[in-house]
Amino acid sequence: MNPWILAIRPRTLPAAAGPLLIGNFLALPLDRFSMPVAIASMVCALLLQIAVNLANDYFDYRNGIDTAERVGPTRVTQSGMIKPENVRNAMTFCLLLSLVVGSFLIWHGGWPIAILAAASMLGALGYSGGPYPLASHGLGELAAFVFFGLVAVVGSYYLQAGTTTTASWLLGSAVGLLNAAIMLVNNTRDIRTDTQAGKKTLAVRIGEAQAKVMYQALVYLPFGLIIAGFLLGQLPGFPVLLAGLSLIMARKLSSDFAQHSGASLNPLLGRTAKLTMMFSALFSVGLVVGV
Repeated sequence: MNPWILAIRPRTLPAAAGPLLIGNFLALPLDRFSMPVAIASMVCALLLQIAVNLANDYFDYRNGIDTAERVGPTRVTQSGMIKPENVRNAMTFCLLLSLVVGSFLIWHGGWPIAILAAASMLGALGYSGGPYPLASHGLGELAAFVFFGLVAVVGSYYLQAGTTTTASWLLGSAVGLLNAAIMLVNNTRDIRTDTQAGKKTLAVRIGEAQAKVMYQALVYLPFGLIIAGFLLGQLPGFPVLLAGLSLIMARKLSSDFAQHSGASLNPLLGRTAKLTMMFSALFSVGLVVGV
């Protein structure tokens, strides 16, 4: 496989695409809905996800976290497939390109979007780098919940509507929990090597047994949220019913996660990302059909 394909980690991209899909489709019935804004927000989110992946590859190598003993997928910097400076430059390029695309979104959405853009840029760099890397201090799952849940869904809806709704916050929380589950799979797999490197992820802090319990909560709670949203009259029934079909996949993932450890968790990383995309796509289809 091309080293750059490995570096951008395509299996993680649904984590960025799913919430933008929901946020924009939630705003689809609005008279002011803009397709260029929807496309730009999706492109910006994907660029930021790629930048996060490259930053993780580069900074984990530089900080001595990625070693020959890692059990996860190949990291291009640690393995020598791509020079560290080239990975760093590609990360910088993606961040600058996201800023170019984001400038259009800032022009359209005003100062609230400017604040979210700045926070997202800092989050992309601060996840693995900087003086207090979020990933090394047990905050990776929280960062995924905030940036690839709340910020992505609520922010993309705000871009279209100029306001937020309870529905956007509920859906942002639901998708954020699913994306936090992706991070938890990654960190549970790496408990041994992260402990050796002094990287105190949430999984390292709570231990593998509790991480497995937490994973169940993260993949099941989103369904409780959307059902509650329906019962409270905040979410339409058909999208909730349609998204509920992905509960079948969530149950299978929960069962498999409970039975595996270490390198055998690698396939679940991509499958959990697919759960995010399936949940988001089914809910979005329900919104379109229900219009």
